[in-house]
Amino acid sequence: MSNAAAASPASREPDLPGQTVVVIGGSAGIGLETARRARAEGAGVILAGRDSARLEQAARELGALATGAFDANDPVALAEFFEHLPGPVDHVMVTAGRPYYARLTDMDFEEARRALAASAMLMLGVARYASGKVRPGGTLLFMSGTGGRRPGPGLGVISAVTAALPALAANLALEIAPVRINVIAAGFVDTPLSASLLGAGLDDRRSELRTTLPIGRVVGPADVAALAVHIMTNTALTGATYDIDGGQQLLGGH
Repeated sequence: MSNAAAASPASREPDLPGQTVVVIGGSAGIGLETARRARAEGAGVILAGRDSARLEQAARELGALATGAFDANDPVALAEFFEHLPGPVDHVMVTAGRPYYARLTDMDFEEARRALAASAMLMLGVARYASGKVRPGGTLLFMSGTGGRRPGPGLGVISAVTAALPALAANLALEIAPVRINVIAAGFVDTPLSASLLGAGLDDRRSELRTTLPIGRVVGPADVAALAVHIMTNTALTGATYDIDGGQQLLGGH
């Protein structure tokens, strides 16, 4: 047996040695877990988010290189953040944003307009302002979802956003090459955001998924973080969308 084959998992080389990963939405949930995974794989991290206190706490935990407290949907603030980044970076992950669910009769049109514009415009803004800061072969990585792929009452806005991001990423991949751009489409992930959306129904949803999902458990932030780091390291991946839902789509998304 070769030495490489005999090497234990603990002795493997890290996946992101000396690289720099920017995480927008990096103070909680999937963003924080991805930053934590990137640090464990040898990367330095730069964290951005709106909540400055939570951001500083995450930065202390991870030993972040820098932080930026701003609203990612403010194009001026977004441009200034990337303009003042300390040097080139290798990857940018964006988890900022909150889905909007409402039936037509109950819909707040201003909220709907914000939700429709925010995700697509954020992708466009990051692609414009960040691609010049990212080293060739690095990726811009955006979070989306799978739940909006099926029609249903209250899902109109989120369905439109879900359809838009993969198409936009595929087109931008040709424009910003050799920088890569990819999307992670998640089903239910057990995060503070999910808890705030479901409220008292959270435990019932967890129990349902443990019973019905092919993997027999609920998808967590660490699962998404592992996929994110893989996409960062695999330089053959661009313009594509990668699902992570524990097999939920195999069941019709229910």
